[in-house]
Amino acid sequence: MDIVWDKEPVSAKEITLIAAETIGWNKNTSYTIIKKLIEKKALERTEPNFICTSLVKKEAVQKAETQSLIDKLYKGSKKAFFASFIENDVSEEELEALKKLLEKR
Repeated sequence: MDIVWDKEPVSAKEITLIAAETIGWNKNTSYTIIKKLIEKKALERTEPNFICTSLVKKEAVQKAETQSLIDKLYKGSKKAFFASFIENDVSEEELEALKKLLEKR
């Protein structure tokens, strides 16, 4: 999806070329993924040239994936999720930015 979000509208052929170069996927793998994304209603492909556009926003996918990660690894605890970051190498600048984000809420 990153390829589509970065380049859309983009042809299916261009997606396969970029995926081959950046990820190492062969053409068949790329077309299989495109087909699955269309079936899941995340991607739309139109004629001519099989032009692909996203039907879901990147931010919505990121939010859903982050929540899934929190649910799986931290038993749904956002506090535990954030604590794992703070315990590691987080710069003062990053901590201040996080504080500001929380204060805006």
